[in-house]
Order: sequence, then C-alpha cells, then structure tokens
Amino acid sequence: MPTFFFNHIALSVTDVDTSVAFYQKVLQLEEIENTASDSKTRWLSLNEGRQLHLIPRPDFQIKINKAVHFALTTTDLDSFINTLKELDVEYSDWLNTPNKDYIRKDGIRQVYFQDPDGYWIEINEAI
Repeated sequence: MPTFFFNHIALSVTDVDTSVAFYQKVLQLEEIENTASDSKTRWLSLNEGRQLHLIPRPDFQIKINKAVHFALTTTDLDSFINTLKELDVEYSDWLNTPNKDYIRKDGIRQVYFQDPDGYWIEINEAI
C-alpha cells in the first residue's frame, strides 16, 4: 500500500477575490502561484507544501453543513480568538453557542467560524 500525504483543500467560491481577501485577513495565508493551470483558481499556502485552492464558481449554489469543515491547529488559540473579535468575525462552539470555544472530550479546545461562502473552519489547539 502506498503512503499518502495531505496536499490541498479545494473550495468552490462565488467570488474568488472576496474569498482570497478573507483568508489573507483572517488566517494571514500567503497567495502562491497556481502552477496547475491558467484558470482563475487561486492558491493560498497552508505552509509545509499544503495549499488551499479557491475555485471561482459565481453561479454555483453552495450547500453548507457544519460537519463538513476543515480544521487548522495553532499554539495560541486565545490570540486567534482575539483576532476574530478584532475583525468582527463571528465564531461559535460546535453547538453553535455564539462567541464561545468548546472543549472536546479529549481536552482539545476549538472554535468554528465561516468564510464568505459559509464554509466552516475549525481552529483548535491539537498540536
């Protein structure tokens, strides 16, 4: 059996410029070159060779479900929560309690928020 490594996440977005600006502002992701094509898909670095691909689909109806999300981890969740507050980005725990973090059964603290298209993003302390 081959070994697999995580490469990228791809999201369909209604306005690629708005989405890029959001991810750069909130997560401070750096835009990198789309080396795969000359399309309007834009790539952002998640570090260590991992990427977020934002694929423009202006007429696409995006259906959102909180159980479908991607998660990033940080060593300083409190600082990130302060950033969300400063940027007026609403966040919640898993149960949708506004402005509250959540402690999982394994002791890991996390918060959830949504991007401009409604995709859920989890930030946790699972380092």
